Amino acid sequence: MHSSALKISYPFGRIITFLIAAAVLFSACSKKLLPAVPLPPKSIDIQEIDFEYFHGKARLNFRDNTKEREVKAHIRIRKDSVIWMTFTVIGVQGGKALINKDSITIVSTVSKEYYVFDYAELSRRFNFKIDFNVIQSAMLGNLMISKNIGDEIEEETKYNKLNQKVGSVSVKNSINKETKKLEMVELNETATNNLLKIDYSDFQPVGDKLFPYKGIIDILYKSATGLVNNTIVFEYSKAEVGDRELRFPFNIPKRYDRR
Repeated sequence: MHSSALKISYPFGRIITFLIAAAVLFSACSKKLLPAVPLPPKSIDIQEIDFEYFHGKARLNFRDNTKEREVKAHIRIRKDSVIWMTFTVIGVQGGKALINKDSITIVSTVSKEYYVFDYAELSRRFNFKIDFNVIQSAMLGNLMISKNIGDEIEEETKYNKLNQKVGSVSVKNSINKETKKLEMVELNETATNNLLKIDYSDFQPVGDKLFPYKGIIDILYKSATGLVNNTIVFEYSKAEVGDRELRFPFNIPKRYDRR
């Protein structure tokens, strides 16, 4: 991978920042959980989205200390296989992304460039194991780490708290006692003070489960250029799950340059 691969024009750099930063923190927690040990039956019950195919439309707003941009996204997922996205800015298609088990590919139709991120290379860059599954879970509002018998459980008036720790990463999950949905997850890496917090809201039925139509993602982590503080706000206008097979068309024009 070219050394400048992460220096991508806005807003696609923010999209990649979210995908990588989320995967970095989530994967830091998941890499040692082999195998997961189920909690006793009377422990926290969490409702998670299950599906064969997912299709959604969303508005994404990316903010940092200097800029703010908004894009509209079409999102398709084949469970445990591929995530496909197209992005438009003010009605004009600006890019597309394909995330599979092996890599992340981002195409910018504006600059006629594309970027390929190998999970092994990204893992070396950030000193964490990065994979597909944690990105999929983050996008669906599912639990990032399987429940384990060593987890701490706290009961509050409205929420059950599931506190997990793997290595130097602490994870705090807040599950609504009534809906059984994950409403907040906070990951903190004590060695670097990297922090990722996701607040899920506006739960609506999708299939036979509730799905978070809105959310706020706050990311604080150290990069080669200094401290990065990003906020991503997402709001779905459509979300569907089903067994009907979806298409994932993806091609890179020959005239596009790889960066």
